[in-house]
Amino acid sequence: MRETLELLIDDFHERALPELVPRDQTLPALPRKANAVIGMRRSGKTWFCYQRMQELISKGVEKERLLYLNFEDDRLLPFTPGDFQLILETYYRKFPAFKNAPCYLFLDEVQRIEGWDAFVRRVLDTETMAVCITGSSAKFLSKEIATALRGRSLTTEIFPFSYAEFLTSQGVDLSSGKRPGSKAKAVLQNLVGKYVEIGGFPEVQSLDEELRRQVLRTYLDVVILRDVVERYAVNNVGALRALIRHVLAAPATRFSVNKFYNAVKSQGLTCTKNNLYDFLEYFSDAFLFYQVPIHSRSERVKRVNPSKVYVIDSAFFGIISPGRTVDQGALLENLVYMHLRRRGLEPEYYITDKGAEVDFLYTDPEEGRPRLIQACWDIRDPDTREREILALLAAMKELKVKQGTLVTWMDEDFSVKNIEITPAWKWLLSE
Repeated sequence: MRETLELLIDDFHERALPELVPRDQTLPALPRKANAVIGMRRSGKTWFCYQRMQELISKGVEKERLLYLNFEDDRLLPFTPGDFQLILETYYRKFPAFKNAPCYLFLDEVQRIEGWDAFVRRVLDTETMAVCITGSSAKFLSKEIATALRGRSLTTEIFPFSYAEFLTSQGVDLSSGKRPGSKAKAVLQNLVGKYVEIGGFPEVQSLDEELRRQVLRTYLDVVILRDVVERYAVNNVGALRALIRHVLAAPATRFSVNKFYNAVKSQGLTCTKNNLYDFLEYFSDAFLFYQVPIHSRSERVKRVNPSKVYVIDSAFFGIISPGRTVDQGALLENLVYMHLRRRGLEPEYYITDKGAEVDFLYTDPEEGRPRLIQACWDIRDPDTREREILALLAAMKELKVKQGTLVTWMDEDFSVKNIEITPAWKWLLSE
């Protein structure tokens, strides 16, 4: 293992860091705190670490003071808890002058190795090393890190590209800050359609449609087989895949386990309702799905009402069932949810006293006030327009919210008092 570590350290220091699309997030820095970078596989966690490395080098830090290891590299297998000490011994033997100098340790997908937590704590306590770790499991955040590092970590969640990051990857310069004219608006409107189609995973941005679909299918297969089946020893893969097909065909809808259980039974698949609840949690743990509860102060009300389920990236729609059309309103709603999630928000959906639904209710972190957002693809039909606006107005009155937002695909309107009606491209860039 010592020779392997020497080879990997030399390879990293010789290899040029890749060109990348800068991400909006930044890594916080506190002494004796590890940075934990989490998110779905292929969403850009490793490249986000490269971004941090480039920032350090641009500030004058020698590349030799950076140490990067990827624990999905087969050359590191088998890796035992005792081998962690070899990392430090090998590195400091090569660079003894750095023993008391600030250095930076990046451990990619380290949660695969037993004993990683004790090693990270020891490095934080005994070495002059800043530590950054990555993982592809939500439990790596909520349970493992919180328990294992005992408050010694700061977490950053990485998502596929936002719309602004997607525009940067397409060569669109947003740095001027100028208000777009009619030509620029047309370009941005066209590109938001491309964004929904291509999605935000960095690797697929320049691929043709067929190859992009193949790559995205492999992402789903890895989530199913490695992050769920292997991690949780799931035997009922048929019901697992049926759940994925259902959610990808009907995102942004309330998911009833009872109804889906009956549908699965009618297909001749065997599973229990508890299995389905577990499967939803597993996919949420792997960052593929996000479950959004109803807004209520009562935990019982939250338990008995189904959650709405959103998908991490719109490019997954149609991958499993090609040719099947996903409702455009659901596409837009999913887009809005993921944008809110990127901002660190965890919205709920709201049902008014008369049963009308408003898609998103959340507390503005800067103002500390509740905010309401409704997503509707097209409000040119008078009945649709009235229904969406009345639902927002009713929720605003019940919750004492002064301002509401209606996000559409193309429509923009300033005529409705206290409701901002704005097209998706504009809202995604202004928020």
